[in-house]
Amino acid sequence: MRIDQFLKASRLVKRRSVARELCDIGRVLVNSHQSKPAKEVKQGDRVMLQFNTRSLELEVLDLPISSKKIDPVLLYRVTAEKREVRDDNE
Repeated sequence: MRIDQFLKASRLVKRRSVARELCDIGRVLVNSHQSKPAKEVKQGDRVMLQFNTRSLELEVLDLPISSKKIDPVLLYRVTAEKREVRDDNE
């Protein structure tokens, strides 16, 4: 399954276009390598997502076989999460 489809199916992002954009600007790593939206992911892959104030590291547990909504907890396991506190007063 493509990484952009996986991110959408697992509800880590709301739309595939957002997943593609994250990949295009280098904020998605698969097994420590920058990922393009069409990168195939499989069970056991390590994915790192960098959002504006948060980064997530996760392990792919399973891939959805249909477009039916599936509980995202079954698809991945978060291995690390880091939040950045921004000070907008400066």
